[in-house]
Amino acid sequence: MSILNVLLSGPGLIGRKHADLLANSPRCALKVIVAPRTARNMTFAQERGVALVETIDAALGRFPIDAAILASPNAFHCEQALMCLDRRIPTLVEKPLATNSREALMICEASERNSTPVLVGHHRTYSGLLPVAKKFICSPSFGQPVAVHGSALFYKPDDYFDDGPWRARIGGGPILINMIHEVGILQYLYGPICSVWAQASNERRGFEVEDTVIIGFKFENGALGTFILSDIAASNQSWEMTSGENPAYPYFDDANCYHFAGTLGSLDFPTFNVRTYSGNQTPSWWKKFDTHKLSALKTDPFEQQLHHFEDVVLGLDVPLMPASAGLSNIRVVESINISIKENKSVDVCR
Repeated sequence: MSILNVLLSGPGLIGRKHADLLANSPRCALKVIVAPRTARNMTFAQERGVALVETIDAALGRFPIDAAILASPNAFHCEQALMCLDRRIPTLVEKPLATNSREALMICEASERNSTPVLVGHHRTYSGLLPVAKKFICSPSFGQPVAVHGSALFYKPDDYFDDGPWRARIGGGPILINMIHEVGILQYLYGPICSVWAQASNERRGFEVEDTVIIGFKFENGALGTFILSDIAASNQSWEMTSGENPAYPYFDDANCYHFAGTLGSLDFPTFNVRTYSGNQTPSWWKKFDTHKLSALKTDPFEQQLHHFEDVVLGLDVPLMPASAGLSNIRVVESINISIKENKSVDVCR
């Protein structure tokens, strides 16, 4: 089998993770990096033994490319994805798919028009934790979904913004960078979100973008949810610090970032503590729960995502997170921003 030549756009925090995985893949090889010719980027390209080219167009003109991974700043996702798709190059676009639903829809349409797959980089979908949670939530033991509460509370250091100044400006910020992950998880586990209400603050950092957000959700199945998000909170209540999937972060194995409640049972995630009413007893707050703990296999979701992307490029599978899923998640995020701006509940466009 011939090796797939991969273009990587954006050798930033996530882009370098992709480069590491490509270096260890028996089916792929990093062929070219697309990024500005800064000293840092040039050094990285030299270390990887590949060319550094400043534009997608120039890279595609110089090198034979079988697949593309776009980990560039959000504002470049649409333009770069369209260039790849118009050349029928299967493309993995880091989340968010685009900065707005108009651009995301353009990517969806280009994917369909060119019969070329797009995989959106909602890498947590490939976590070994989510299938276990979904199986319980969909089981008779859980009953009908009632409510969910989630949190993403962490402290991003100053150098995170120094390395990527775009993160502090409109088009960056934790709603688009981080909440897009959580929306993906919520819709994967609980189904489509139909309306949102939110409030935001930028009081602590003073950036153009928010640093703290509170959000309410209504799901199409009638369940309700709440979520608290902040990138300046000294807290461990986040996926990064509770899942244990990325050794770069401290790990708290007794903490949770989600609580799911149904009519017959509930689940703490990711500790997987479960409470249910046993047998045929009538549920009541006066009665004791049956309690137990689910088990899950921890894997590197980025590694699993790359394996899946390789299968998609080779025609062995279809995208688990296609462009349409990325568009749906962006529409929820847009509704959150509209709610903040107009201080009202907003229905999600479908």
